[in-house]
Amino acid sequence: MKNLMNLIFATLILSTALFTSCKEDNDVKVNAFGLMTDYMKENNLDLGNIIGDKTASPSTFFATKAPASEAEIADWAAKFYIMDIRSSDDFASGHITGAENVPFTNILTEADNATKPILVVCYSGQSACYATSLLRLYGHSTAKALKWGMSSWNETFANHPSGWNNGIGNEAKSNLNWITDAAPNNMVFNHPSISSTSTDGLAILKERVEAVVAGKFKGVKGTDVLTKPEDYHINNFFPENDYTGFGHFNNAYRIKPLTISNDEIKYLNPEETVVTYCYTGQTSAIITAYLRVLGYDAVSMKNGVNGVYNSHTRWNDIANQWGGDSNPHNYPTVQ
Repeated sequence: MKNLMNLIFATLILSTALFTSCKEDNDVKVNAFGLMTDYMKENNLDLGNIIGDKTASPSTFFATKAPASEAEIADWAAKFYIMDIRSSDDFASGHITGAENVPFTNILTEADNATKPILVVCYSGQSACYATSLLRLYGHSTAKALKWGMSSWNETFANHPSGWNNGIGNEAKSNLNWITDAAPNNMVFNHPSISSTSTDGLAILKERVEAVVAGKFKGVKGTDVLTKPEDYHINNFFPENDYTGFGHFNNAYRIKPLTISNDEIKYLNPEETVVTYCYTGQTSAIITAYLRVLGYDAVSMKNGVNGVYNSHTRWNDIANQWGGDSNPHNYPTVQ
């Protein structure tokens, strides 16, 4: 009898140990963020590679301008598989010869049809840059956006409600939330938490890109940030002399460079809405899409500083001012 009781007791101990072991195995969480970012670092998908190098390697840069003259349009357009992501009605009213009208949510599947480098076109260049970032992360490394969008092509498009002529403003001038102080010290935060059932870095990355594409462009008006900057974790993606030269939002950080390799992303707060802003909203759109893939609640400030301080004298010394060094052409379109 004693031997029987000992056998039953031993069996119970073994069963409990096996159950506990299985439960512990099932409770182990996949570090999806770590697996994905390790893959990205190993495969040249850090932010600098997504943006490209405008000076040292222009062909890698995320945006390209419209041709310099009407005579160059045919040769210029022939280089690209042009995805126009504007509404079907606006596309029908006028588009670049050879362009295909593609809903934003279809950019990844449509990219499979491309036999040439992809050029994404929108109203102002901002949604197109957002799409370009996602396409590059998905494996289409040569994808580009048309700088300034269709606003650069013809005055008609610049006058569209989403065009550049309606995107500029000067609300920051004399606003108490627009200051010229030096940048505050960066704070350190935890990385975002993302979930996945996969243990493969590439598969997780593709899941994340697909989810961000499905959510479409995420932006915020500069006037909204100006009204309540305390509602956002703001990053000014400028060189230091432009951070103070233009002035900036109260409490805006200046985190540049911003990489996963050197972990500057630890300075972004995953618990707040992260607003990135630049000169035009186009670089910030690239960054915002990238950050959303990483798991941040990120939004791009529409039209950049052009949207809140287009008349600043600092534009006299640098490019990217709409209505200054950048204006629409009068190029023809197909209807």
